[in-house]
Parts: sequence; structure tokens; C-alpha cells
Amino acid sequence: MSYSINESPLPQFSDIVNAQSVLKNVVKLTPLERSKSFSVMSDSEVYLKLENLQTTGSFKVRGAYYKIKNLTADEAAKGVLCASAGNHAQGVAYAAASLGVKSTVFMPVFAPPLKVIATRAYGAEVMLVGDTFDDAFAAAVEFGEKSGATFVHPFNDPYIIAGQGTIGLEIFDQLRDVDDVFVPIGGGGLIAGIAIAMKQLNPRIRIIGVEADGAQSMKASIEKGEVVTLNSANTIADGIAVKSPGNLTFEVTRNLVDELVTVNDAEMARTAYLLLQRAKILTEPAGVAAMAAVLFKKTQFKGHKVVPVISGGNANMSILEQILDKGVMDEGLRARIQVLIPDQAGKLKLIITILDRMKASIHEIEHERSTTSVPVGYVQVTLTFNLQDRSQLATLCNELELQGLQYQVLR
Repeated sequence: MSYSINESPLPQFSDIVNAQSVLKNVVKLTPLERSKSFSVMSDSEVYLKLENLQTTGSFKVRGAYYKIKNLTADEAAKGVLCASAGNHAQGVAYAAASLGVKSTVFMPVFAPPLKVIATRAYGAEVMLVGDTFDDAFAAAVEFGEKSGATFVHPFNDPYIIAGQGTIGLEIFDQLRDVDDVFVPIGGGGLIAGIAIAMKQLNPRIRIIGVEADGAQSMKASIEKGEVVTLNSANTIADGIAVKSPGNLTFEVTRNLVDELVTVNDAEMARTAYLLLQRAKILTEPAGVAAMAAVLFKKTQFKGHKVVPVISGGNANMSILEQILDKGVMDEGLRARIQVLIPDQAGKLKLIITILDRMKASIHEIEHERSTTSVPVGYVQVTLTFNLQDRSQLATLCNELELQGLQYQVLR
């Protein structure tokens, strides 16, 4: 049995309006904030739709609540289930608990512990099954067949699409003269709902979908003219790492979305860092895909009023740590060098003294003697340190050369 195909009719604009009335006192009306910094950087007027500030930390709760709210009494009594490693799980758990419906969420064992804890805290019974998402999905399907619980699909469902479409109504109310709306695409539920809403309100508004380079399932499907399944989806943006869009979301995208573009992992990481550093906005990689398309100018929009949807803020802490480290290094405010020094007392102190004189704070020190690349009698020292400005790295390198030390700046 597969839940990937849904024969239900596509949601209409009236369904999204109805969803908005249902969700009015349930979800947050998230801010639409103009960003001066990103407007300057992109030669446009950028307004951020901050769904990372939504209840549960992403837009997913909108569709999940509207879907569960529309269950029959018999369906509600049997409960709901889903398979997810992240935001959809939390949205379903929160929505179900709010409506007094039992929820069971299947997650692979690799799911980030913080997301597992959050999903349980929202009220779901969490089942950790298998090493991959496909394993968890298969277990969820089997559970649904036995229990009669309703499967809440993450994107390929008319109620899900209608719920996500309420974001489009909000954007239009908040910025009537918007020109372009950039929307991240995983399975396509978010962009399908927004496109239905906004094209009805103003057909001239451009809807631009943004996929990760390593997970271009919608783009591949549009190019072939039918839904296709990728062999793999490899990206740090796990929230949009979907190998196949839904048949419903594909149809809406094919008919209403103006353009599809892609961003790579480095561009999303850089954007996530800049959002935190410049705008004090915490996001996850999938949540910044739309902003990355704007920042790296993936299409023509100079001088336009553009709205990138910041779709989620539930960052994996290990990924966030890497993003911050790389971001600070790209700014030239953190550096890492490898120095070969004689294995003698006082030699490391010499380097530390130079850093201290420069007011550079040491972040980490590593020693290595055992590798074959290190000559006998020497130590390879790797130092990571924070700088006051970019010029200090050159000063340090000059000092090391004066001391006759071999070094390499690591990038």
C-alpha cells in the first residue's frame, strides 16, 4: 500500500479561505519583516515571512491541524499517524493533541534527539524504527493498515495544501504590492498552497520555487512532464530532501508556479549564518532555501518587492555548529593554522604569546605526533582562534615566518 498517490481533487481558493477561518485562533499570524541588510545585498526590497516563529517552529502545523480538524468522528477516534524525521512530526503531534486525537509518529533511529524529545513533548507516541526514513515509513504504513489510524501525509493531501496556503493569504494582506514570492520545495505542499492562494488574489505575482541542488525532484518532474522519483536526495536541508513530489503538488506547480531554481548546500549554509548574524533570526537549512535564492540572485528580480518564505527554525545543533564555524571563518574573524614545531618545552608557548599579543582568543588546540607526516622530534599543532579583524592573520603568518616555523593556513 502506498500513500504517495492521492486521488482527491485539488484544493480550491475557497478551501484555503476556509482553512484560514479554522486556523485563525490556532496558529500564529507570523511577521512579514523588511530586511534592510538583505535588501541592499540583493538589490531589491526583501520582506521575510518568518514561519520559523510559527508554533512548533515551522509552517507544518497549519496543514496538519486543518487535516486533523476535518476528520470524521470515527476517523478521529482511531487516531492519526505519520512518518517524519522532523517538522511534520511536530506539527502533527501538536495539532492532534490540540484536537484531542491520539497521534503516533514513526521516526528513524537517526532522527535528531531534540526533535524526538520535542515531538513527544507535543503529545505524540514516538516509534523509532529502522535505520532509514523508508524503514520508518514502511512501519507507519503497516501500523495504519492494522490500526485504522489516518495517515497524515506531509504534502500530498488537499487539506494539507489548503492549510499551508493560508501563508499566501497572509503575505497578500501584509504586502499587497508584492512582486515575487520565493518558496522552498520539498514535496511541494507549501508552494502548492501559496500558489493557489496568491494567483487567485493577483495573477501577476510571480511564484518561484526553490529546491536543494541535491534534491531536485520537482524540477526533474516538471522537465519530464510527470512525477519522477530520484535515486537519492543528498543535502544538508533535510526538510526538503524529498525524492518524489506528490501528484497533487506536481499538478499545481506545473500550472501555477512561474519558475523553479536551485541552491546548493554552501549557499544555504552561508544564508543561515547571515540571517543569524545580521538579522538575529535562527533557521534551519531547509528554512533558508528561499532566502538563499534571493541572496545569490538565482533569477531576475532587481528592484522588486520580494518575499522569501523562511519556512522553519528547528535547526540540528551539530549542523548549526558547523554553519556558525564556517560562517565566522568566511568572515575572516576565525582562522585555523597548522604549525610544525620542535617537540621542546616553550615552543608552543611562543605561538600562544604571539596570539596573546594580538588579542586573539584561542578556540581550540590539537597536538599530533603519531602520523607519518610528522617528523620524529616534532609536533604538528593545529590552532583555531578568533581574530579582531581580517588583517591579523597576515600578521601572525609573518611572525611565524620570522621564527622559522613551517605553517599552513587551513580553509
